[in-house]
Amino acid sequence: MTSSPWSQTVERGSDGALSVGGLDVRDLAAEHGTPLYVVDEADFRARASAFRGHFSAAFQRHGAQMDVFYASKAFLCSQVAGWMHEDGLSLDVASLGELEVALRGGMPAHRIGLHGNNKQIDELTRALEVGVGRIIVDSFTEVDVLNELAGSLGLQAPVLVRVTTGVHAGGHEYIATSHEDQKFGLSLATGAALEALHACHDAPHLNLLGIHTHIGSQILSIDAFRESADRMLRLRAQFTAATGADLPEVDLGGGYAIAYTEGAESLDPADAAVAIADAVASVMEDHGGTWPHFSIEPGRAIAGPAGMTLYNVGVVKQVSLDEGGSRQYVAVDGGMSDNPRTIMYGAEYAATLASRSSEAEPALSRVVGKHCESGDIVVRDVDLPGDVARGDLLAVAATGAYGRSMASTYNNALRPAVVAVRDGRSRVLVRRDTIADLLDWDVPA
Repeated sequence: MTSSPWSQTVERGSDGALSVGGLDVRDLAAEHGTPLYVVDEADFRARASAFRGHFSAAFQRHGAQMDVFYASKAFLCSQVAGWMHEDGLSLDVASLGELEVALRGGMPAHRIGLHGNNKQIDELTRALEVGVGRIIVDSFTEVDVLNELAGSLGLQAPVLVRVTTGVHAGGHEYIATSHEDQKFGLSLATGAALEALHACHDAPHLNLLGIHTHIGSQILSIDAFRESADRMLRLRAQFTAATGADLPEVDLGGGYAIAYTEGAESLDPADAAVAIADAVASVMEDHGGTWPHFSIEPGRAIAGPAGMTLYNVGVVKQVSLDEGGSRQYVAVDGGMSDNPRTIMYGAEYAATLASRSSEAEPALSRVVGKHCESGDIVVRDVDLPGDVARGDLLAVAATGAYGRSMASTYNNALRPAVVAVRDGRSRVLVRRDTIADLLDWDVPA
């Protein structure tokens, strides 16, 4: 379906200024500064509840259970972890830092899963000590290390094996996660996945729960999920036939597409839930056996559309193009330090003049940052009014996922604050970096 990239409560007033969560963006910028990540809490939580509700209902029609694990890498802070706990979701983490933030936010450890292709001993130790519900093993090395570590702690480590199914859908090459030539998982095609299942089954200190896969990002094709599920359930049946042991859990991953620009395609969770559940039911009929407990991992699809970034315009200049005409360069007070996805993946975004109306003719524009890189681009091509000027506010849509998560201090920039808005009120989720922070991190001679 086609979707708007803006969150549900975004409106434009009679004077042309945007509001979100009942708050004028000009007031948000004045109170919290810019750049500023703004999270529409009602939108965020509605999307989380929609995934949980639609997928649970769709799988229950077939007598199966379904859990939704919010993928922390999209955006995590302790208050978001608390929202997910309250709304009945579980949580995926991929580092010790994400684990600690999730625990701080009140997410029960048994509803947390630990990912990662190269988990460190301190990460695995902490996960075992607090009792996370699942550790997704990614290599034979990890099977051995985790078995030894769990034994030394007198524990059983609950594990899923991450399977590379060979099904890849959507997204940039660098965020592809299920073709063979990449760092994640154990190959189904070469037999490594089945071998890993046997290794986990035989390891005395591992409790083999099931299998996990993730086939990509920005996926619009239900056929990709169907094919991946077929291969996963075939592997499950093969393992059970060889060992007599059941695998009670199957995680189908995430990667549901969102709209970044006006009129772009997104994957509707209601439609996706029914289609994926029906596809899984068809596959189960082919392979037989007991239904496992399924799970999925939407992260971007919850956080992405719920967020925007506000910038203050500085320099505006007209640049002549080799092919004729010109482009309006609009420089803002952030850039690749608060959103590196454009330079990393060629990501596209929607941007708009957020602080006033304009009757000026639209001009082909490029929104750029303040960093010492010619590739420091926030929005590559967008029509903005030809009278955009210093002091205006720009809003960039759908930055709720990966903006703050991937933010850096390049050029010793200060990372923006993250503010939640709802019902005419704002509160800080993550405070802005300060110069004092930078100097605290620095160790003088």
